[in-house]
Amino acid sequence: MQQAEFKIRGMDCAEEVSMLRSELTPIAGVEDLKFDILSGKMTVVYSESAVSPETFRAAVAKTGMQAEPWKESDVSKSTGWALWGRTVMTTVSGFLLLLGLAIHLAAGGWQAIFGSDEGLATPWAARVCYFGAAVCGAWYVAPKGWRALLRLRPDMNLLMIVAITGAFPIDEFLEAATVAFLFAVSLALESWSVGRARRAIAALMSISPNTARVVQSDGKEAVVDVKDILVGTIIVARPGERFPLDGKIVKGETKVNQAPITGESAPVAKVAGDDVFAGTINGDGAVELVTTKPAEDTTLSRIIRMVGDAQSKRSPSEQWVEQFARYYTPAVMLLALAVIVLPPLMTGGSWSRWFYEGLVLLVIACPCALVISTPVTIVAALAASARRGVLVKGGLYMEVPGKLKAIAMDKTGTLTEGHPEVREVVPLSGHTEAEVLAIAAAVEARSEHPLARAILRASADQGVHPVAAEGFQAIKGKGATASINGKLIWLGSHRMLEERGQETPQMHERLTRMEADGSSVVVIGKDEHVCGFIALADRIRPDAKKAIEQIRAAGIQHIVMLTGDNRGTANAIARESGVDDVRAELLPEDKLVAIEELVRQFGQIAMVGDGVNDAPAMARATLGIAMGAAGTDAALETADIALMGDDLMGVPWLIDHSRRCMRVIGQNIALSLGVKVAFVVLTLMGSASLWAAIAADTGASLVVVFNGLRMLNAGKVGEDVSGKEAAVAS
Repeated sequence: MQQAEFKIRGMDCAEEVSMLRSELTPIAGVEDLKFDILSGKMTVVYSESAVSPETFRAAVAKTGMQAEPWKESDVSKSTGWALWGRTVMTTVSGFLLLLGLAIHLAAGGWQAIFGSDEGLATPWAARVCYFGAAVCGAWYVAPKGWRALLRLRPDMNLLMIVAITGAFPIDEFLEAATVAFLFAVSLALESWSVGRARRAIAALMSISPNTARVVQSDGKEAVVDVKDILVGTIIVARPGERFPLDGKIVKGETKVNQAPITGESAPVAKVAGDDVFAGTINGDGAVELVTTKPAEDTTLSRIIRMVGDAQSKRSPSEQWVEQFARYYTPAVMLLALAVIVLPPLMTGGSWSRWFYEGLVLLVIACPCALVISTPVTIVAALAASARRGVLVKGGLYMEVPGKLKAIAMDKTGTLTEGHPEVREVVPLSGHTEAEVLAIAAAVEARSEHPLARAILRASADQGVHPVAAEGFQAIKGKGATASINGKLIWLGSHRMLEERGQETPQMHERLTRMEADGSSVVVIGKDEHVCGFIALADRIRPDAKKAIEQIRAAGIQHIVMLTGDNRGTANAIARESGVDDVRAELLPEDKLVAIEELVRQFGQIAMVGDGVNDAPAMARATLGIAMGAAGTDAALETADIALMGDDLMGVPWLIDHSRRCMRVIGQNIALSLGVKVAFVVLTLMGSASLWAAIAADTGASLVVVFNGLRMLNAGKVGEDVSGKEAAVAS
């Protein structure tokens, strides 16, 4: 399979994406099509033996658009006529319309335009101006309308061309010009709204420097283009500069403003060993870092790509609108034809009058406002989310949070900070605390589990130096085994101790008491005896209780914790955070079963986890939400939504944002259809006019565009949304 990428000139809305799909999908060898409206990008996956890129360019040309080979510099840059052509032609159309109107008024006054005396002919100079206004206004519409006619696929472009052309034979030059100009204004508004979103993405791209100071082998610094810097290179970031690449600090300490990536308002302290992201701002300390990713694969670059890819994942509302418009447009043309033909034939009405009424119906029935109402809102909502550190991977997932009935959460790293610490070491069978810690550290040296890292930190802090273990083997959901000096050592949970049959009543009582106090207990043993226990505790997130309260206030019926930890610890965290239901001691497959049960019970459910261990459960849930900062790569790849700020308050914010988005979409659809229904009734009554119809439709387009763009002004993560959403929770 091959992949070809194109810059599509003239692709600004879902209507044009639909045209491109209908033209390219039938081509033999085409396997998949992807569209990024924000960047004007089309990606074609195809079989090289069956078709070539030139075939795609020719197919795009049939739609009236142009396809050029994609370059990364094309993401936001348009110059010359491509950038200003639509604005120029719309402006000229408006100027000629006003000039023609002035000439018309000078010749006969308002009576000549709005009076009922049909004997007052339009002056030829005014007609020329009106005709020029119509040509300029329809300049970008006519080619698409003509191609729609050739393909026998009527769309809103063809509707407008028919209405404009039909007005000239009945001497309605003014109305033809008005229709063309106002429709051009409507399309310009749509292009402007998408352009604004494109500029927002371009601004995001521009925050990462193009060069970096590389520390060379002789210790000197050299300024190098970031594209030429390999992973593992040492670079320097001075105070106040933006980090040019993702990396890990190896020297120095500072505070970093991570708002461009995570949405966090306060700078975050960073020391040696901590990760930093490209585009974030270094504080008051000079630091050296080793790069961990190439320029094209930084977290910022991937976020930008995913925001672009999100446009191809259309929301249910977008899909409904597109499907509706597909059948609506030809139906309206048939209705307009009936209005033109039936009254004169059946009642003896005037052909010119009902021809005019048919044109009015074509104009008002144009689905322009309806078609742009939803994509503009979704694009604005996605951009606002990305700016606040909540990465939503498409319109498909933008509407789901507002429909949730239940939320399941992992414990470690979600409700808790994910950094457990050793609270107590209990030696048994003649061992000392240091020996128990050394044995555990030796086994856990190869593990990446948070409890393992806590044990290793504790052993290092206490100066314990474990011997090397061999044959490490993880036992999923239970523990691990390894050999030390040829002796098999096992390490695991209370459950593992019970299964091995080595537990005594005294051990059971002690372990139960430790777990009830909120500790996770690791048991260390050999075949002949149990060496001891290590109790670890994780702190609940400071904002967990507030987040749970806001989620519940937003109308979520059920909040459940799913954890592999022991029941005592899980219950303690649940009491402190306010979670409704606790399901503890779960293996990964048990979490999946629990999610399936919750889906059957509640229908719409989200799973919030770390993006790796909870991947099966997140995939099965209606919506997977990953806490991003703890494992950014996994979060970006695994979940439908990633909270890049690692902030649980992002969940109630997301629910509020989604519901607001759905309300705006509903308002836009209702307004678009309401205006059309009203004018259809007026048309059938013979009381509508072309200029009023297009003015109403353009006005509706203007309202839905600006109403949709209100989503860009979403509040900050962490604001109290309970008051706003409690009223609409049901």
